[in-house]
Amino acid sequence: MIFEINEQDGGYVATVSGRLDTPAAVKAQQEIAPLLENADKQITLDCKDLEYISSSGLRLFLTIRKEASAKGGKVIIEHINDEIKKVFMMTGFFNLFDIR
Repeated sequence: MIFEINEQDGGYVATVSGRLDTPAAVKAQQEIAPLLENADKQITLDCKDLEYISSSGLRLFLTIRKEASAKGGKVIIEHINDEIKKVFMMTGFFNLFDIR
């Protein structure tokens, strides 16, 4: 799993690639610190290369959303594939995020 964060247009874009399973989510918890610190801005999670997401991965996305909500920021999820979209639909996450 690769979690690459770049500052862009006054916000942040995090590109998520590979499998966001439990071990990857534990590692990514440290990598998302810049997003949590800047959660008052727009955060875009680009998931075009995300192949799989576990409940731990969903919890990681939820952590980012909660911090953004508390600080007045916004989280957008882009380019999820059909399998990830099914997971989001089944878990109710589809209604929690701005998915494009």
